[in-house]
Amino acid sequence: MAQPSLKVITRQEPGDSAEQALYEVRQKIYPRAVRGWFAAWRWALVWATQLVFYGSAWLTWNDRQALLFDIAQRKFYIFGLVFWPQDIIYLTVLLVISALSLFLFTAIAGRLWCGYACPQTVYTEIFLWIEKLIEGDRSKRIRLDRSELSPAKVTRKSAKHAVWIALALWTGFTFVGYFTPIRDLWHEVWHGSTGSWATFWILFYGFATYGNAGWMREQVCKYMCPYARFQSAMFDRDTLIITYDPERGEPRGPRARNIDYRARGLGDCVDCGVCVQVCPTGIDIRNGLQYECIGCAACIDGCNQVMDKMGTPRGLIRYSTEHALERKLSRAQMFRRVFRLRSLVYLAILAGIVIAAGVSLYLRVPLKLDVIRDRAAIAREVAGGEIENVYRLQIINTTEKAQRYEIMVSGLHDIHLAGPAEIEVGAGSSLIDPLKVRVHAEREHLTPGTYRIEFEVRAIGDPRVKVEEKSVFIVR
Repeated sequence: MAQPSLKVITRQEPGDSAEQALYEVRQKIYPRAVRGWFAAWRWALVWATQLVFYGSAWLTWNDRQALLFDIAQRKFYIFGLVFWPQDIIYLTVLLVISALSLFLFTAIAGRLWCGYACPQTVYTEIFLWIEKLIEGDRSKRIRLDRSELSPAKVTRKSAKHAVWIALALWTGFTFVGYFTPIRDLWHEVWHGSTGSWATFWILFYGFATYGNAGWMREQVCKYMCPYARFQSAMFDRDTLIITYDPERGEPRGPRARNIDYRARGLGDCVDCGVCVQVCPTGIDIRNGLQYECIGCAACIDGCNQVMDKMGTPRGLIRYSTEHALERKLSRAQMFRRVFRLRSLVYLAILAGIVIAAGVSLYLRVPLKLDVIRDRAAIAREVAGGEIENVYRLQIINTTEKAQRYEIMVSGLHDIHLAGPAEIEVGAGSSLIDPLKVRVHAEREHLTPGTYRIEFEVRAIGDPRVKVEEKSVFIVR
């Protein structure tokens, strides 16, 4: 997927011209496999995120899909909770929590999200593993790409892309399965009867996964992702970042293990290039912090392996801060500065919002009520000298079993409902048409004007489930 570089023509001398590239042609990166503590963490998170993603869509709860964002029916199911459009505040809170979490993690330890849990990183890791499984390690992949076209090469490349496409389509299918009941969707896919929109979105997300993780890879992180551009606004000199220690490593140079390299004026870095070879974005961390660094810490694992072989201490490349390197701070001193006021403020705000959201969900009443005055009849006098106002009540039962509710009105002397005061609403549903209720009040106690009244809807058999809604009663 090399891109042709854009050229401009500059004149040097009369009759001569020169081409100058405005941007560099992409060179394919062949990340080298690495083992170590951080690599184990990355793969643990790959397994965790994918087990949740691929598995959660198939979980059931009360004979329905446990996690289902049913846009057509305008209902979101999250295990025992049912959310309606009126609950959009919880979506807002979730977005705020996500943003604050990103700020907190970035302020403490840089691009943790990018390096360990971002879907682009996770799927690139999976696709690279498949590539290594079929085509071999780094050196074999390089030789295969440089070799002439042959049946063996076509077979390996075809097998790799077939597995990539199958995984990408399954990913697209699973994603759509969170918005359409996945068992019904599977039945439709199996029988080739999926609708146009379901087919489009499965292919769209499948293609996006295949293209981003299989072909574009580091280009997404370097050129498309906005986070790489504004991350520096959340860094400071006490943020933990992946750093190379130049005072210890320089001057670098190759050498045998058993020589006295200090006597020759060399640092600990043997200039092996492993830190560059394992980097998924192809940067050299020894050149300092760069926006292309996604914080995956593969270079730390790679360098530690080399240090072990050379018999020198680990940590030439490590998580550290700019202040710790400059001032030679101890580990304890460094972490005291990492958990500074800025980090604690982020943590306190985040904890407060999470606790408030949790309490709100716990106290959330599974019943919603909207009261709308009937504009066709503002107010009128009926038999017996009473004043009548007409209202339309929209009652939403957010529980997963049918409920019977009692309707009451208060706020004026002798105010009451004219007609039935009970209604049944099905499980997880609302009334097809708003309930039309007539409210009467004695005229002798009222003068022309508007009066505040209050409707209350209460579940019969469970007085804790109740909601109140204010309205006005008009007297003419």
